[in-house]
Amino acid sequence: MVEHLNLNLLRALATLLEEKNVTRAASRLHLTQSAMSRQLGQLRDYFDDPLLIREGNDYLLSARAIQLQPRVQAILSEIDNLREEDGFDPASCQRRFHFACTDYVAQFKFPKLLARIQKEAPGISIVYEMWKPEWLGRLGQLPLDFVSTTVLKLPDNLHSIIMGQDQPVCLMSASHPLCAEENPSLKSLLEYPFVRVNSGGDKDSFFDQALRSKGLSRQIFFEVPFFSAAFQVVAQNQCLMIIPEHIAQNAAQLFPLSYRPLPVPVPENHYHLCWHTQHDRDPAHTWLRNCIAEEIPPS
Repeated sequence: MVEHLNLNLLRALATLLEEKNVTRAASRLHLTQSAMSRQLGQLRDYFDDPLLIREGNDYLLSARAIQLQPRVQAILSEIDNLREEDGFDPASCQRRFHFACTDYVAQFKFPKLLARIQKEAPGISIVYEMWKPEWLGRLGQLPLDFVSTTVLKLPDNLHSIIMGQDQPVCLMSASHPLCAEENPSLKSLLEYPFVRVNSGGDKDSFFDQALRSKGLSRQIFFEVPFFSAAFQVVAQNQCLMIIPEHIAQNAAQLFPLSYRPLPVPVPENHYHLCWHTQHDRDPAHTWLRNCIAEEIPPS
């Protein structure tokens, strides 16, 4: 039975919890699968917990493993920082970072960021996760390095860079009849069905609230979690979509789309790149978040 954890076992634990798969963890650490399985057995003995629970061909994290993951990551970050005597060198960094955001950011903003990372820090890789707003208060418990979201107030232990602000607009096909109007009326808008993106946070409930206050409602024709799919539907049909202005601007450069102001009071969207306190003083994390802020601002 293992009485003490050494650095190799700590790294094995971090990799197993991240990959949730013995074969992939072994590949990342350049070990045989049998050696990785032995290390998993040692870790299970040490913590008296299964850590990874088999589910089909993969594994799920146990409750104990979920608690351990951010603590192990923080310990390894501190150990890695001990070697940073001459400052952080992006070119020699070998790290994998997890970023949660909407598919809009991943599809339309990531390519520029990834081109810079590949050039300046080829050992860094990015894992994309679809953002869920309920994660914001639990970042310290999740294997997430960064999240991109709109928020008015940050929970405790979170830091952020403000990446910009804008307001919602009404997106439509460039050939839509309402394109002939500079400021379409509410009555005109409600003559058409709407497309709605249902992931990444609340973007249009203010509009429904404004309608209800007037005893009105709108038709939701198509609801989808992906911006790219929504853009194509709006571009090819006489549907409307309420989205932040910077997204509308970028979408109009890639699809035959246009946008107009909304005839109701609109909120101001504030965009944040957020991370947990446990990552705040990590040199690699600092370098990457500065790159993100520079390469994927909202407009």
